[in-house]
Amino acid sequence: MAAFLFIFGAVLSLGASVLLVTRLERLGARFGAPEAMLGIAAALAADSPEIATAVTALARGQRDVSVGVLLGSNVFNLAALLGLSALVAGSIALHRRVVAFEGVVAVWVAAMALVLVAGWLTPAVGLGLTLILFVPYLFVSALPPARRRGLPLPSSWRTWLASAVREEELELSAAIHPRAGGWRDAGAALVALATVVGASVAMERGATTLGASLGLSSILLGGVVLAATTSLPNAVAAVYFASRGRGSATLAEAMNSNTLNVIVGLFIPAVILGAGTMSGGALTVAGWYGGLTLVALGLAFRGRGLDRRAGAVIVGLYVAFVVLLTVS
Repeated sequence: MAAFLFIFGAVLSLGASVLLVTRLERLGARFGAPEAMLGIAAALAADSPEIATAVTALARGQRDVSVGVLLGSNVFNLAALLGLSALVAGSIALHRRVVAFEGVVAVWVAAMALVLVAGWLTPAVGLGLTLILFVPYLFVSALPPARRRGLPLPSSWRTWLASAVREEELELSAAIHPRAGGWRDAGAALVALATVVGASVAMERGATTLGASLGLSSILLGGVVLAATTSLPNAVAAVYFASRGRGSATLAEAMNSNTLNVIVGLFIPAVILGAGTMSGGALTVAGWYGGLTLVALGLAFRGRGLDRRAGAVIVGLYVAFVVLLTVS
């Protein structure tokens, strides 16, 4: 019964998240949202299974499972969205300004997640520090292209930011081209969201029961099993982008997905419900997430993208991560 509950919840949650992504994209197009914002909305919708699963686990006192799902999903995202995509596509071409634009926020968010898990900051302070960079990033992404050129910044900064965001938008506009939605799409999005939440609750309970019967640790269950399962929609979309030469869109999806997991799934629930005491396993997952983020971005910046060799390094480090959690 636990196995059935896990599988049924996973299939239903992932299917509903795909519906949620398409409906949010249509609603964004209806209100004229820039392509960069459509990408962020799509990343948030695709993140809904892991966020709902993690919040469910946290509400039930399963802190290791909760942290494992969120930050383990981020480790999986780096391996699947960047490493596997590079292996499948052969290479992911990236301009260094795009890597820097996405990377600065991604590294900062990963660092804040690590200090929260380590207990060095309260959730409220950590959330505030995280938003220091994420809010300006979101603001710039939400601006129409013409208004970006009028930002009260030095001319060279405005040009650099506009160029970085425009690089992503050109690829996202080719990869994401929804028709304008209406009230039916809004209703479908609400139903899909409710389905994701309900199915994720069932999936988490089934997985927790099954993991206990098999003797799996909470951090292994959350950081590997649930993390990989809930991240599959992002992985499929990223391989699709990369195979069609949409390198910037692939990188943006990976970084936005990880950032939203931390802010929406980790910090905000921790502010409301409390972070509690994290285990050494949770700290291991947080450290691996931060370290692999630096490795992936460093390889992408140095090579102006990711080739198969870089992809193999990223995937290999993920395999080492899984082995480490399995034997610990």
